[in-house]
Amino acid sequence: MTSSLYLSTTEARSGKSLVVLGILDLILKKTTRIAYFRPIIQDPINGKHDNNIILVLENFRLQQTYNDSFGLYFHEAVSLASEGAIDQVLDRILAKYRYLADQVDFILCEGSDYLGEESAFEFALNTTIAKMLNCPILLLGNAMGNTIADSLQPIDMALNAYEEDSCQVVGVIINRVQPKLATEIQAQLEQRYGGREACQGQRPMVLGTIPEDTMLKSLRLREIVSGLNAQVLSGADLLDNLVYHHLVVAMHIAHALHWLHEKNTLIITPGDRGDVILGVMQAHRSLNYPSIAGILLTADYHPEPAIMKLIEGLPDAPPLLLTSCNTHETSTRLETLYPTLSPTDNYKIRHSIALFQQQIDGEKLLNYLKTIRSKGITPKLFLYNLVQAATAAQRHIVLPEGEEIRILKAAASLINHGIVRLTLLGNIEAIEQTVKINHIDLDLSKVRLINPKTSPDRERYAETYYELRKHKGVTLAMARDMLTDISYFGTMMVHLGEADGMVSGSVNTTQHTVRPALQIIKTQPGFSLVSSVFFMCLEDRVLVYGDCAVNPDPNAEQLAEIALTSAATAKNFGIEPKVALLSYSSGSSGQGADVEKVRQATAIAKEREPDLALEGPIQYDAAVDSTVAAQKMPGSAVAGKATVFIFPDLNTGNNTYKAVQRETKAIAIGPILQGLNKPVNDLSRGCLVEDIINTVVITALQAK
Repeated sequence: MTSSLYLSTTEARSGKSLVVLGILDLILKKTTRIAYFRPIIQDPINGKHDNNIILVLENFRLQQTYNDSFGLYFHEAVSLASEGAIDQVLDRILAKYRYLADQVDFILCEGSDYLGEESAFEFALNTTIAKMLNCPILLLGNAMGNTIADSLQPIDMALNAYEEDSCQVVGVIINRVQPKLATEIQAQLEQRYGGREACQGQRPMVLGTIPEDTMLKSLRLREIVSGLNAQVLSGADLLDNLVYHHLVVAMHIAHALHWLHEKNTLIITPGDRGDVILGVMQAHRSLNYPSIAGILLTADYHPEPAIMKLIEGLPDAPPLLLTSCNTHETSTRLETLYPTLSPTDNYKIRHSIALFQQQIDGEKLLNYLKTIRSKGITPKLFLYNLVQAATAAQRHIVLPEGEEIRILKAAASLINHGIVRLTLLGNIEAIEQTVKINHIDLDLSKVRLINPKTSPDRERYAETYYELRKHKGVTLAMARDMLTDISYFGTMMVHLGEADGMVSGSVNTTQHTVRPALQIIKTQPGFSLVSSVFFMCLEDRVLVYGDCAVNPDPNAEQLAEIALTSAATAKNFGIEPKVALLSYSSGSSGQGADVEKVRQATAIAKEREPDLALEGPIQYDAAVDSTVAAQKMPGSAVAGKATVFIFPDLNTGNNTYKAVQRETKAIAIGPILQGLNKPVNDLSRGCLVEDIINTVVITALQAK
């Protein structure tokens, strides 16, 4: 029987998106067979789709269409209800709900928005729908700007109404709580609801409170541009800047600067105030003032051409916007804009999920929803376990490419969520300026910054490198020069135990990352080469692919070593190794040098580890498909259920992993280097911020 949950709010603007993301992320740790459904959505404006549906479908890549994700539009429900045809409303909702529910293990329903004047009708309809679908209800309250009493009263009213209709309320969450009130609200929640009997003999659980969050309640500039129908005069590539505050500047700039003490402020000023524009631009560039989000010019006054020419020559200038409204009207309209969680806003999405995890007792919810069936090591569970283990280990990772913006964005996420400790290498001034100009939410006081060219450790590192490499003709002068290189400096930190691991390659080549590791850290005893794997996070499972990044054409002995090392890596990360050494034929059917190499590698690997489930040569279809396996390799312990795939050469492996990644939308984590004494990992130069985060987490666990 499908497990379900109905998310209902007490009023509008309760922050449902955060809770929806948190719940689905929680459930995905148990099963990938989930669905998301909105019985009623707001009428489309200018043909736009419902933002929450798009957010969920794109972020979690759910296997359902947009039209399958909702029952009907609000105006349709009102029209049918006014005609006495409420049963038609319920029938349409039930039909769509069952279509999704029959395909999954868990379905989350999100109630309507309460944005119009029909809130009483909406609440009654949501109650009827939840009861009809037999969904337990998770009640979400809203404490924004409210006293404790005003925050709890709507919860009381909703609980009473649900009880009267024999609906089961599984839990209570209050969102947007002022931090100073959080403890008292939590205590009163426990006192009021934690011990009282709810409908059907069940007790509503107090799952927690979620604080008002500056980032989540802040608009991005592009939302302001859209909401005010503003023109973008410059800085179109920085419209993702967050606006934490806004400041109307009508006074002289010398006086206005005294009021500029908050970061991410939007300056509002008439467009003919060239002195304010230039003064604020200079303040933005100064390390003595906080960086601003942008400048919003009013009254349809365009800046003088000379000022625009100056601004266009500043590479770090904040965006310049223009609206036709006067300054007072602009400020007033700005107060009415409400941020939405965009499907492309990955940082806010990650932050929302992290905030939910920190504040809400998800285990209580999971324990209640006992009908959810675990699907084993799902990608979500895999990644979640990695992050949890890395956070517990608190390893120290060095990132040599500290000036690169993707590295800094990844560092912000890693530090803000407390996953690892970090050292960034590079020009410290350049790092600070990049963080400031790009509005990266990274507190540099929480990371260690080192410039290898000026570090007092450089001489000590150079002497160590000289001792390691003098037999190769390296002089002390050469060693000093080598240790100005970020890769050599970072690798030496790992070698000397002053960092637990290193991640590089977002800018530099694989060779630039691996060569210092081979010279300084060297391979583990019993290993002759460094190889790599990718963790391929498919829709319902995680596979290991090796070697797809390092060794172009390994011989039989090397291929056997790659197979054994990859199996060990899989096991270390919670994946039961069933190793398939791939070729263009299965078993003894094929002939030729290439298949013979795989056959020899299989024999060598079996001799070294006879208890390991290992098969080769085997074709990919026989390795993954049980039907094909039964025909081609009956009785094999690996065929049809392989988890570790060893490719015969780099050409095959690299192309295969990229094809699988692109065609299935799989997450490919790697390349993860293996065989070194200490962990050093390489990034693709086309890597995303998420790739960097995942690789750092893996590296931290390799160090553990």
